[in-house]
Amino acid sequence: MEHELWLTRLFNDYLPGIANSILSLAGQPTSPRPWPNYMTMEILVAVIVILLFAILRGSLSIDRPGKLQHLVEVIYDFLRGQTEEAAGQRSFRHIPFFATLFFFILFCNLIGIIPGFESPTMFPAVTLGCAMLSFVFFNWVGVQAQGVGGYLGHFTGGQKFPLSLLMVPIEMVSTLARPLSLTIRLYANMLAGEKVTLVFIGLTYLVAPALFMGLHVFVSFLQAYVFVVLTMMYVGGANAEHSHDGHHAMEPDADGTHRH
Repeated sequence: MEHELWLTRLFNDYLPGIANSILSLAGQPTSPRPWPNYMTMEILVAVIVILLFAILRGSLSIDRPGKLQHLVEVIYDFLRGQTEEAAGQRSFRHIPFFATLFFFILFCNLIGIIPGFESPTMFPAVTLGCAMLSFVFFNWVGVQAQGVGGYLGHFTGGQKFPLSLLMVPIEMVSTLARPLSLTIRLYANMLAGEKVTLVFIGLTYLVAPALFMGLHVFVSFLQAYVFVVLTMMYVGGANAEHSHDGHHAMEPDADGTHRH
């Protein structure tokens, strides 16, 4: 049994019924202590993100923006630029999803630095959940953009029969491999980073731990960025397919001209 964090202990002491009710609905066996560490950490991160943006919303100002507003605006501008580069301008409407995913993963990565907590992204169940959310979202965007028939048609790779028979399984395997790739990349990097940081904190004092904690912060930002940019690329690919019907239909540029 894994070591219980203090927050997990509180959940298991006072709220086991909620978790067991959910487990029963899912057809899973119940437990006297059903809350795992990664679940309570996810809940804590979600509460922190909600409270942070509730505070930000109440203090928004055009004339005298605060430090938190400046920071969030910088991150938003960065995500907007990455969205345009990776997914195209028609994906701007999905920036709230990208930003939510980025902040949630980032805070999940960073919370392990605080004594008494650990990063939930060290556990494959958490990274798989994020990856499946990304997978469902970009497929939903593709179906919205092209319709079910049009979206399924892109699995032929634009090829005609009989070459399309070869392309369909290749494209399907490529698409289904995306959540697996996202899951393993985030989980493996955060697990390795957390273990290395803990080892050096246990062996040394002050300077070396500070250096490795700085490295952990860098890795946390980098992995959140990589996860979200890959999601942007998948969404951009799914959203752009409807403009390519095998004849490379013309589409308008931002200045109103057309290109092939």
